[in-house]
Amino acid sequence: METNNKNKIKESFTTSEVIILVIMTFIIGISIGNLTHNKIKTTKTSGNDEYISEFINNYNYIVDNYYDEVNKKELIDSAISGMMKSLDDPYSVYFDETESENFNITLDGSYRGIGVQITKNDETKNITIVSVFKDSPAFKAGLKVLDEIKSVNGQSSADMSTSDFSSFIRSKDNTSLDFVVIRDGKEINITLKKDNVVLDSVTSKIIERNNKKIGYIYIGIFASNTDTQFISALNELKNKKMDSLIIDVRSNSGGHLTSVNNILETFLNSKQIMYQFNQNGKITKIYGKGKKKIDYDIVLLGNEASASASEVLISSLMENLNSKFIGKKTYGKGTVQEMIKLSDGTQYKLTVKKWLTPTGKWINDTKGIVPDIEVDLDQKYFETLQESYDTQLEKAIEVLSSEK
Repeated sequence: METNNKNKIKESFTTSEVIILVIMTFIIGISIGNLTHNKIKTTKTSGNDEYISEFINNYNYIVDNYYDEVNKKELIDSAISGMMKSLDDPYSVYFDETESENFNITLDGSYRGIGVQITKNDETKNITIVSVFKDSPAFKAGLKVLDEIKSVNGQSSADMSTSDFSSFIRSKDNTSLDFVVIRDGKEINITLKKDNVVLDSVTSKIIERNNKKIGYIYIGIFASNTDTQFISALNELKNKKMDSLIIDVRSNSGGHLTSVNNILETFLNSKQIMYQFNQNGKITKIYGKGKKKIDYDIVLLGNEASASASEVLISSLMENLNSKFIGKKTYGKGTVQEMIKLSDGTQYKLTVKKWLTPTGKWINDTKGIVPDIEVDLDQKYFETLQESYDTQLEKAIEVLSSEK
């Protein structure tokens, strides 16, 4: 995968930087606030539907009478795209094949490739590696950060954009890849085969303060494998004897409902409502399945870009466990979409219901979720990515480490 960056390439990357690079790479081109189910569409038509009849009649007329050759696939794609636009809903969106592939990579949490992030070197024009995912084919073959890819399978990378390079790597024809890499001024030949690359959407650590061990878990997006990564991280923190927990969903735009559902079930029991659905006025309450009551405090971090599934998580833990929410008011996205997959590889995302907090609040649009403690993020953090300037995280640590 790739990220465009015209700034000077850094010599090394902190964990936070790699997280942000990964998330930014896959957020590009995706509407904020995805809360989705996947569904294969089976078409139902009614012979008495006058609108369907009119559509079919005009489709046939265009195909039969247009003066030039008609691409039927593009005609149908445009029709579906037009239907999505007519709904005047920012979350009901049609994706072409490329957009569908990128979107699926993000929410699947894995893809078939080599496991690097790249940029274009302004001076040499070569594709340059800015990060290598652990245990990926690139990692195992010995590709490193700052390696310049001179060519791949005999094609010069200087003639490729980052998008061209990614498309070339993703091509089904290129299962084995021969790289000529420039490292420390020397050319190195590296051959590797593509494989499944798992994207880490969760990172964790222990923060020690005032003789207390505070668990910290960052969730970048709710991919289909985020719940298993989260539960694994949580168990590891418990084994390290954490006293409390910070869950950070800042700038997390959402993702799979099932993923956040499984995460919430680790904290909430069968008597606690995780969230509710409102579908055409019919209310459905979704309960937890946990049995053991947690014996530690949780603080939540969120901001203006925390949306949808992130807001489900925040509101559920606030209303059920009285967890503190620190940061800025969230985005405010209270609807659920289904992903409808079409036979040609394209798909569309359709809003099908509203979701409500456990107490029945709808946080859509400008409402969002207001933090218990509002804290602005120090501008120096954006410039340096140094944790010492993360005023929101620092406030969360202060709350959990203070003497009670």
